[in-house]
Amino acid sequence: MNPSPERSLTLVGAGLAGALLATLLARRGWSVDVFEKRPDPRSRGYEGGRSINLALAERGLNALRLAGLQDAVMAQAVMMRGRMVHPPGGGQQLQRYGRDDSEVIWSVHRGRLNIAMLDAAEAAGARLHFNRRLDGVDFDARRARFVNDHDRDAHVQDFEALLGCDGAGSGLREAMRPRVDLGERFEPLGHGYKELEIPPDASGGFRIEPHALHIWPRGGYMCIALPNTEQTFTVTLFLPMRGDPSFATLPDLAAARDFFARDFADALPLVPDFDADWTNNPVSGLGTLSLQRWHLDGRAVLLGDAAHAMVPFHGQGMNCAFEDCVALDRHLAASPDFAAAFAAFEAERRPNADAIQAMALENYVEMRDRVDDADWLLQRALERVLAERHPGRFVPRYSMVSFLRVPYATAFARGKVQRAILVQATQGKAGVEEVDLAAADAQVLAQLDPLE
Repeated sequence: MNPSPERSLTLVGAGLAGALLATLLARRGWSVDVFEKRPDPRSRGYEGGRSINLALAERGLNALRLAGLQDAVMAQAVMMRGRMVHPPGGGQQLQRYGRDDSEVIWSVHRGRLNIAMLDAAEAAGARLHFNRRLDGVDFDARRARFVNDHDRDAHVQDFEALLGCDGAGSGLREAMRPRVDLGERFEPLGHGYKELEIPPDASGGFRIEPHALHIWPRGGYMCIALPNTEQTFTVTLFLPMRGDPSFATLPDLAAARDFFARDFADALPLVPDFDADWTNNPVSGLGTLSLQRWHLDGRAVLLGDAAHAMVPFHGQGMNCAFEDCVALDRHLAASPDFAAAFAAFEAERRPNADAIQAMALENYVEMRDRVDDADWLLQRALERVLAERHPGRFVPRYSMVSFLRVPYATAFARGKVQRAILVQATQGKAGVEEVDLAAADAQVLAQLDPLE
């Protein structure tokens, strides 16, 4: 079904999800208005220091293809073949994400991506309104009030349906709370992050291997670095908020420098502007937001971080939000009734959001504690062997999440089965050559159906 041009949708939030959804809906024929509380980043510039570089994988790429944006985005993306692990004693080791360069992820800059997507939304026919914060909603009258926080100018918008793409601090979610039990739960991670930057070297090139996500795992905390097209790296320190070490034990620049010199000795020389970066960039928190209900009848629906904010350690927050956009666009096209479309969208996406949130939390422990652990490395080696022996049946969970569009819930469930097989097969073994492959094969065939 293609909507008539008279049918309208009002989006709250012009970030990545809002810009993509506006593009998809406008291209399908909807009349689309998008309201964003911040200024237009295309004229004011993008504010950094609070957002981790984004990892673009197959789910996100599929959404960009549908919106006609793949070529523009990939022109400013940097390939990452795997994790480059930097152990405490120095040196480094590349752990590939997939089999070869056909299975990689891509580092993209949030600000430039958002700007390209806003241009695409306008080109598709969506109307963008900046400096307009959602200030209140009369759901019975289907009327929303937006305010410019700079001059207090107010705008009232009549709507058919409100689509909440306005992030973890969603104003639409706040407006929905008195009208519907959302079953909202927020679980802080207890860890925060601070950004730094590795600039280009003297010749203008990358200072370290560009085609990798660099990790300095330190057991309980870590640093990572993602490459940018300007030959820079965005470095992010993840650290507990309390305890020792923690952000609380780094009260000043001198303490921070001493901490890096001790625990990230090979990273500190790569950040010549460490003092300014540490001083100017804030510490931001991390947590998991989950809801038991995402919609209010046919009047409003939440998606992306507004419905299911997650920690960033599987690189799937943006990819999951983009997949939400594709699904909601599809459900709105399939049903002329908003209530039915929103309910079907939630039924499809909520179990998958729950699954990727759980996997993202697990990945934090893996990245900071296990990537240089001998047992884990043996399990990874056996995982590759079993994947080759049972193609389409034993598929590594990371591959299902990042290189395929298998539902997250399916990847989560199959991953548990596969992990149990790996742990059992490697128990007490020093290398893959000691594993009873015939017994492992039998477990794979007994417990895993071919992946659809």
